[in-house]
Amino acid sequence: MDYGNFSVSLNVNDVAVSQDFYENMGFKVIDGGHTSDVYPDKEGERWRIMQKDDVNIGLFEGMFDFNIMTFNPPDVRAVQKKLKSEGIVLEKEADMESESPDFITLEDPDGNHIMFDQW
Repeated sequence: MDYGNFSVSLNVNDVAVSQDFYENMGFKVIDGGHTSDVYPDKEGERWRIMQKDDVNIGLFEGMFDFNIMTFNPPDVRAVQKKLKSEGIVLEKEADMESESPDFITLEDPDGNHIMFDQW
């Protein structure tokens, strides 16, 4: 089963402070930074995707209350079918009737949040 790229999405208190911290560690903004200067007050614009080598970290201010492990599979519906066949309970399921990109969410036994996001 191809889970695609992996990243960690972090719930941060101040995206600018977190961006500065990760830039000092050698990460670069690859998405999100270009919109915040144009729409600084929009809820959905307080985010950055940072990258160093093959590591991606998403910084999200005020968008969710917890950290999330994120996979980007080419076919989220195939992942959903496989996980459900293994008895794994999903919090949010993809629409099996649609062909558009979708996502599923679940928690591991310790309450860690996992998202499979097809984009």
